[in-house]
Amino acid sequence: MLRIGLVDDDRNILTSVSMALEAEGFGVEAHRDGQAALEAFSRRMPDMGILDIKMPRMDGMELLQRLRQKTQMPVILLTARNEELDEVMGLRLGADDYVTKPFSHRLLVERIRALLRRQEITAATKNESGAEHHVMTRGPLRMDSLRHNVTWRGRDVILTATGFRLLHALAQRPGFVKSRDQLMEVAYGNQVYVDDRTIDSHIKRLRKKLRSVDPEFAAIETLYGVGYRYNED
Repeated sequence: MLRIGLVDDDRNILTSVSMALEAEGFGVEAHRDGQAALEAFSRRMPDMGILDIKMPRMDGMELLQRLRQKTQMPVILLTARNEELDEVMGLRLGADDYVTKPFSHRLLVERIRALLRRQEITAATKNESGAEHHVMTRGPLRMDSLRHNVTWRGRDVILTATGFRLLHALAQRPGFVKSRDQLMEVAYGNQVYVDDRTIDSHIKRLRKKLRSVDPEFAAIETLYGVGYRYNED
């Protein structure tokens, strides 16, 4: 049974999320603050962490930083709405994904399963190739899929796990169109239903983050009624 370390100072979230995860077959170890979690994890590290950011004694950011000194286990951050700075800092510190409160239990479970699938694929790719990491370069874009690192014209771009997958899928075949349905499968697999506007929102955020390092960024083209494509410089 895969063990998940759930850390949140909200008792209602601890109870409801623990019940939802246990119903899906996960083991859950719940803690109400980062310090208690760190002490418990030092004795026995879980297989995955779900960490709230705002907590007493030790917040999720400090806990994540401490954990990354010891382990590369997958970590999902729980963030309040509109806390983009926290999301960016969390990704810089090594979080694998984040979920914005309030959230549905189903969404959280699917994010967990998607993260575990990606981890399995990464491990299998690593074993088959014997390579430490894979780097894709498309014009000014450089993407390191195992290190979750993106640069544009040599400048770091911080992306969520979903944003990274979408950009990687588009840039893999420059000039070829990806439909919204194809991009939805890349982002969420075939287990979660989202509408077209969700993908449009992800692409809008992708462009915004790339334009924050290069105001002239225009490599992602919209083909109205068809989808999107990456145009290599």
